[in-house]
Amino acid sequence: MKRFFKSIGREGSFKRLATSRGEDGTPTCAREDSEKREPTKFMSWNTNSFLLRLKTNREEVLSLLRRLDPDVIAIQEVRIPSAGRKGEPRNHGELKDDTNSAREDKQIMMRALSVSPLSDYGVWWSLSDSKYGGTALLVKHSCSPISILYSLDESDGSKLKHEADGRVILAEFHSFRLLNTYVPNNSWKDDDNGFARRRAWDARMIEFLKRPHKKPLIWCGDLNVSNEVIDVSHPDFFSNAKLQGYTPPNAEDIGQPGFTLGERQRFAECLSKGDLVDTYRHLHKQQDFDAGFTWSGNPVGKYRGKRMRIDYFLLSRKLLDRLVSSDIHGQGIEQEGFCGSDHCPITMEIRTATKEIAKVECIQSRQVDSLDL
Repeated sequence: MKRFFKSIGREGSFKRLATSRGEDGTPTCAREDSEKREPTKFMSWNTNSFLLRLKTNREEVLSLLRRLDPDVIAIQEVRIPSAGRKGEPRNHGELKDDTNSAREDKQIMMRALSVSPLSDYGVWWSLSDSKYGGTALLVKHSCSPISILYSLDESDGSKLKHEADGRVILAEFHSFRLLNTYVPNNSWKDDDNGFARRRAWDARMIEFLKRPHKKPLIWCGDLNVSNEVIDVSHPDFFSNAKLQGYTPPNAEDIGQPGFTLGERQRFAECLSKGDLVDTYRHLHKQQDFDAGFTWSGNPVGKYRGKRMRIDYFLLSRKLLDRLVSSDIHGQGIEQEGFCGSDHCPITMEIRTATKEIAKVECIQSRQVDSLDL
């Protein structure tokens, strides 16, 4: 039987967990809508323009979604500007439509989202002011989140604030929170759009992960770093790469963006402070030279055949016993399965929380809330 669910619009309209007490007097958590369920199958993908993928690779993309059937799709590099005229405040949760070309792009996107399987999802946007960056979160209507934030700053005054370039979407579900990020590229120089910007981002990320959180975290997206030597195809090449005519002042910044010592050290600190596990490497201990990378260089030129694993599903260690799978869906230097992007999709699946786990997590959530953090 086909089921119908009301769409969710604003932040304030999300249904929250109703808290009651069981027969033993301990808090129990239950959804207001018994038809809702928690997502267990996740997909993350830097599309290198979501619009372009749906224009030029539509059938391949839709076929992939039908086959994988994820409950949640985390998109990076939407590359659609946010609504609002130049010089006026922008609505970073809406697609731009104030010019003929923008309206045409929006219509193409809306038509694609209205057809199965994409019509099975609700969509939340966090967009840049220009055709750059941006993230999106697509969640099956049967798994709608409790709340959505768009910033690493979780204070009351920032609930509707969007990170610069639309880099963050943070969704709360029953037993965990899901963070979708498009991490800034380190670039090649020590300037405001290079090393300095990435160091500032990493510092804020570490601070975010150090905070007491009421629920375990799933962090996914294009994190723009290869954690281990086996996460790149050509370690020597990436370690010594540099911009012609420029040598970084600090040794930790030398190398391919995403594989410098500084980035890798800060990423290791993120894993440590957040008590996070790299799910792919946890399940796949050895390097897979054909299908173990998520980014592949241009098939023409010096990057031909050179690849990096820079897209991740990271999981709070508290959730590790629920991990089922973590996979990469692209292979080969010819970018098979990339659907036209320079990144390929990745997926993760977890088990549904047992009633006992849900009960404990609910109690922990109430204890953290009582701290008035």
